[in-house]
Amino acid sequence: MNKLYVIKIGGNVLDDEKSLQHFLKDFASIQAPKILIHGGGKIATKLGEQLGIKSNYIKGRRITDAPTLDLVTMVYGGLVNKQIVAQLQAHHCNAIGLTGADGNLIKATKRLVGEVDFGFVGDITPDSVNSTLLYFLLKQNVIPVFAPLTHANGSMLNTNADTIASVLAIALSKHFDTRLIFCFEKTGVLADVTKEDSVITSLNRSSYEELLKKGAFHDGILPKLENAFQAIQSGVKEVLIGEHTHLIANTGYETKGTLITL
Repeated sequence: MNKLYVIKIGGNVLDDEKSLQHFLKDFASIQAPKILIHGGGKIATKLGEQLGIKSNYIKGRRITDAPTLDLVTMVYGGLVNKQIVAQLQAHHCNAIGLTGADGNLIKATKRLVGEVDFGFVGDITPDSVNSTLLYFLLKQNVIPVFAPLTHANGSMLNTNADTIASVLAIALSKHFDTRLIFCFEKTGVLADVTKEDSVITSLNRSSYEELLKKGAFHDGILPKLENAFQAIQSGVKEVLIGEHTHLIANTGYETKGTLITL
């Protein structure tokens, strides 16, 4: 079975032009089918301030009201997505920018109102993915680049990029030997957030839950970890979390950062 790399970038990788250029060059060099998923929250927040749209968060998650939905659709699906696609084309990487609405690739359900009304936010599962169309694109040597947007009932929905990456990896694991990589500014999952050299090289569910009880993890890494364990338990071959220059090289894959295991 052929390898497939599903790679998510966000954080300082997107915000720093030099880091992004370095990452995209390495990404383009991977000689295997690949999918890229990007965030862009800080860019949306900055542009929102210029447009008079205030960003509101609860427990680190953006509240997506109607003006914010317009904002993230423009920034994620337009500005950030097309800039990435253009730069990949410069590296002779035939990328295509996508949201979940394009080709009905990821159909979501609007999150129900609970204790918090998150607004126009989409929840997805592996069954949400049009894996047949994605498989066809990959077989045509087209590189999908996903913005963190899905759709339901004629509306775009803001959707967590880590979740999109995990769900895509799971859905395509029936067609490929799938590797899921979460790239961000840290060298891996840290046992102590104040010490950059405290990278946990391997993390399984039991050790994760033990460290979680001790309060070892900051809020930002928790969605990545939950999505990582969901993927590894659902047929994805390997999951890595760490800094992009340590995870992607000209050889296409290096086992650095934090390896998630069962």
